[in-house]
Amino acid sequence: MTIERVFVLGAGLMGHGIAQVSAAAGKRVTLADRTVELAERGMQRIAANLARSVGKRRMDQPAADAILGRITAAQGTDGVVGHDLVVEAIFEDEALKRETWQAIAHAADDDAIFASNTSSISITALATATDRPAKFIGLHFFSPVPVMRLIEIIRGLETDDATHAACRGFAEELGKTVIESRDMPGFLVNRMLGPFINEAVFALMESTGSAEDIDTGAKLGLNHPMGPLELSDFIGNDVMLGVMDVLHRGFGDPKFRAAPLLRQMVAAGHLGRKTGRGFYRYDEAGNRIG
Repeated sequence: MTIERVFVLGAGLMGHGIAQVSAAAGKRVTLADRTVELAERGMQRIAANLARSVGKRRMDQPAADAILGRITAAQGTDGVVGHDLVVEAIFEDEALKRETWQAIAHAADDDAIFASNTSSISITALATATDRPAKFIGLHFFSPVPVMRLIEIIRGLETDDATHAACRGFAEELGKTVIESRDMPGFLVNRMLGPFINEAVFALMESTGSAEDIDTGAKLGLNHPMGPLELSDFIGNDVMLGVMDVLHRGFGDPKFRAAPLLRQMVAAGHLGRKTGRGFYRYDEAGNRIG
């Protein structure tokens, strides 16, 4: 099966990026969210991304116009009919994702492939919310999607070979490098990344070092492009807490226990760039100011 029409549900940080790279690969894309206004906001972010690329001479204006012209905004699951692939990119909450997949399964074409962009939740478990576990798979993109070259593919217990082959081919059409993970908590990347960030939060909580020193140590000592605390702010501290809770529940191992400071920050609403405050402070444009 060749994937030509893609429905992306969730127009936020991940969803609008998935829509952009899909359209750049020549796919017809519908970008949907709870309201048309939210979907159109995602479209505006894509337009801004493309304008920056044109300004830096990475593409010309006709190419940017063609990409944007292949994307349509929609509300909810109303426009899901007629798509080959449905990608869910909503908040990392299992109950919310299950409710969303139930609605999608009710409206989508019988032969449509379903893919979740979850970064840690069981694909097998999410598939049970639908009528087609054989056509359900994990496609874990990384942020920012147009820049990051990786896609992590996760087969559920019942994912069939045709679905896997179609989605791997789709990922490669997007120009991404593919890695594959078994359906285990956190998969490959977040199983490594979550404890790394969490340990940095423990180090901060225990006053082993300042946030600045912890991040500088990772950047200059480990050659990481971004320190663990600023990365958590970028991803969202609530998302990172969710990842650690999934790992802790899934493996039952105390080494995955979320740092109390991380839980406190989420309770206080200090979620990172998206709220203007996390381990650092940010302006409305997401630029660090302290």
